[in-house]
Amino acid sequence: MSIYRQILKARAKRWRLAPYADIPTVCVGNVTVGGTGKTPHTELILRLLQNSDRWGLSNLAMLSRGYKRRSKGYQQVLCSSTASFAGDEALQIKKKFPAVSVSVDKNRVRGCAKLLEEGADIIVMDDAFQYNRLRANLNIVMVDYSRPVFSDSLLPFGRLRDLPQRIFDAEIIIVSKCPRGMDSEEKTHFAEKLCLHSYDASSCTAITPEEKTIKLLFSCIDYCPLETVFPEADARYSYSKSVVLFTGIANDAPLRAWLSDSYKIVSVLSFPDHHKYSRPDIERIAAVANRYPTSVLVTTEKDAQRLLDCGELPPEIRERLFVQPIKAAFGSVEEQAALIEELEKL
Repeated sequence: MSIYRQILKARAKRWRLAPYADIPTVCVGNVTVGGTGKTPHTELILRLLQNSDRWGLSNLAMLSRGYKRRSKGYQQVLCSSTASFAGDEALQIKKKFPAVSVSVDKNRVRGCAKLLEEGADIIVMDDAFQYNRLRANLNIVMVDYSRPVFSDSLLPFGRLRDLPQRIFDAEIIIVSKCPRGMDSEEKTHFAEKLCLHSYDASSCTAITPEEKTIKLLFSCIDYCPLETVFPEADARYSYSKSVVLFTGIANDAPLRAWLSDSYKIVSVLSFPDHHKYSRPDIERIAAVANRYPTSVLVTTEKDAQRLLDCGELPPEIRERLFVQPIKAAFGSVEEQAALIEELEKL
């Protein structure tokens, strides 16, 4: 494990020496594997940029690695693209933000250069905090409220894919999936869990062990009304009192907890994160749907993108399938204003 730590330290050193792109860039990343809420926060940042005084009329772009896509190299993502071509996250964002130029490329240097050639004014990069050939102008690191990084362990014993102290390399730390109504005392206590001190709620700042001032923000997840996936879906199923839930995400516990407040969850089918649904998977879901004919079928927005790659789905799925949209939101106006302020500086 000490060898692994030395490798991670060397990578972090290279990252600190990496050049900036020739265009303003924002990185939304983390130091753990999955489940920190990068995608809803990337969407939040794009919304804030679209509504900002500085960037509202600019050409916004988003660059993703395109995790688990089959295509190679640099690719532009269209609303008509598939998840196998673009990756589920990039496709979801393109459909939600059709005016934003969305591209995928594992090589972030090339991807940023291509987007600049195509007229982008600012780029939001998803999951690029470990990419050590390019450093973003504004680095935002996500930390899951339920898993403080200094209480976790490196892979394979925990969920850390990077050294926990790397969060101090960012300009902003966002603690995601927080309970609503956190007061200043609770936030101060959590800041201490992250080895930060002197948390100030009015300025949304804290001090790192190296005495660097960093923005510390706390966000929660808003669950929006269920939405249909297919045009032939029967909206009456959304009023059902029971749910069949299936997901292929890193952590579906918060979603299950939310749905259980309004529905009886009669069955849960859990697949690996970014799972590519196969024909046997579809048959399994359909069989469970037939077992509970009055239940609504619910999945996530990312899963819906991958399901659309499966060809023709049986009517018991198409007529009853809904997604649970989510949005990231800050617990105070000061926290959102602090993020906007940093975006306006770029």
